Amino acid sequence: IRLCNDIIDEMHGAEIVAKAFTEELGIEFGQTTADGTITLERTACIGMSDQAPAAAVNEVIVTELSSDRAREIVAALRNHGDPRKLVKHVGDGNNAHPLVHAMVHNNIRKRGPVIFDGMEPGEALKRAVSATPAEVIRAMKTARLRGRGGAGFPTGMKWEFTRHSQAERRYVFCNADEGEPGTFKDRVILTECPDLLFEGMAIAGYAVGAKEGILYLRAEYTYLKRFLEHVLEERRGKGLLGKSICGKEGFDFDIRIQMGAGAYICGEETALISSAEGQRGDPKNRPPFPAQKGYLGYPTTVNNVETFCCAAKILQKGAAWFAELGSKGSTGTKLLSVSGDCSRPGVYELPFGISVKELLELVGAVQVGGPSGQLIGPEKFERTICYDDLATGGSIMVFNSQRPILWIVEKFLDFFVDESCGYCTPCRVGTLLLKEKIEELRAGKGEPEDIEYLRKLSETVKTTSRCGLGQTAANPVLSTLENFPSVYEEVVAPEPSGFRKSFDIHAALVEAQKVTGRKSVYF
Repeated sequence: IRLCNDIIDEMHGAEIVAKAFTEELGIEFGQTTADGTITLERTACIGMSDQAPAAAVNEVIVTELSSDRAREIVAALRNHGDPRKLVKHVGDGNNAHPLVHAMVHNNIRKRGPVIFDGMEPGEALKRAVSATPAEVIRAMKTARLRGRGGAGFPTGMKWEFTRHSQAERRYVFCNADEGEPGTFKDRVILTECPDLLFEGMAIAGYAVGAKEGILYLRAEYTYLKRFLEHVLEERRGKGLLGKSICGKEGFDFDIRIQMGAGAYICGEETALISSAEGQRGDPKNRPPFPAQKGYLGYPTTVNNVETFCCAAKILQKGAAWFAELGSKGSTGTKLLSVSGDCSRPGVYELPFGISVKELLELVGAVQVGGPSGQLIGPEKFERTICYDDLATGGSIMVFNSQRPILWIVEKFLDFFVDESCGYCTPCRVGTLLLKEKIEELRAGKGEPEDIEYLRKLSETVKTTSRCGLGQTAANPVLSTLENFPSVYEEVVAPEPSGFRKSFDIHAALVEAQKVTGRKSVYF
């Protein structure tokens, strides 16, 4: 039993559920029952923030947990030992498909014209093969499609770099390893729009000259694997995968599924490639970039789930149509995973350029882009969600005014400390030092110089870390220092007594009082 302990789950009662599990099982987290049948663990986000608290029992997802439900789960497992029998009701859409059979709900709150508008399988692919690979890449450039993973790198350029790299073979990778707390949009695409995704991957294969595509599927979405394999087999039967796709001689392309390693760091493209090669999921030094030397040493394009879906729609409806959606610097729509203190958590497909104020009515604070994004307050709700302002891979966390800012920061740093691969010192040590300092501030031991310490340490972690995890791990601290300065000023205000808050005079005098046999006459 792996109980999710990210910040959203904790906000919705995960600790109460945890207490019920430990009491019912008679063990603590990290332990196994005496008969060896049940192990209890905590885990980071499992992609269910819109229906928290949630847990994974082997590969079965159980959502909207309560203390009573936790006790029922333990009793049921002791009775029959089959996690699949825990699913008493199934969710909507393909969650009810026999090959999925999950109690997960899609929670699609707003359908837009790109991802959720529907498309006949093969429609975009036929348009692609009627053009040249160079023309397909040009369409991505004309549409100004940028990667939907958060960095926003132009997709057409990435495909062009991969195609022009001299090699006997090339690869297409789909990064379906969304693992940052508050993200779950890819889960919904994989459940409801797998054909659109695979169509986009095949188009990329045609554009870059690859014969193999690999869907790197996060470990927590194992429950979707059989269904996705079924969709791939159907596409092979329709001539949309395999040899001479759509009757195009020489266009041979197929897709296989590679299960993820259950680590957030594997969402970084070079770590993902290392994991797929059977190695430890460590980021690689760049250059060379994957487009030059990626999987097995061959040129590889790595895009995320949403990006491939957009590519397919661009071929279906045209680059000009796509470019008219969104804002000038960020075309198209964006899928947003909204969770936290809100009445309608779920997935929203909205045009780029929408303001935070338009997205949310009244909240205490909004975290844009998950833990690696920015924490902003009401005075900045006019800012817009796009690559030129508030860039996001898709996570929108809502916190009401009663949630302590430093508690939020500490929870985010907890996540980065746990998920750091440990390769480079700035990330491995720096994130821990940041967390320890925030803990001191929350314990009332803050000093005026701590603000500058946090700022300098955060900048060091950001500028000297090896990969994107470390480069964004300090964002919770930096964004709150900028947007909530009064929170820090309050906890570092000097003590009227003149002593440092971090110094306990009474504790310091204990030994001396023992030696002298009397209490201090001053304290």
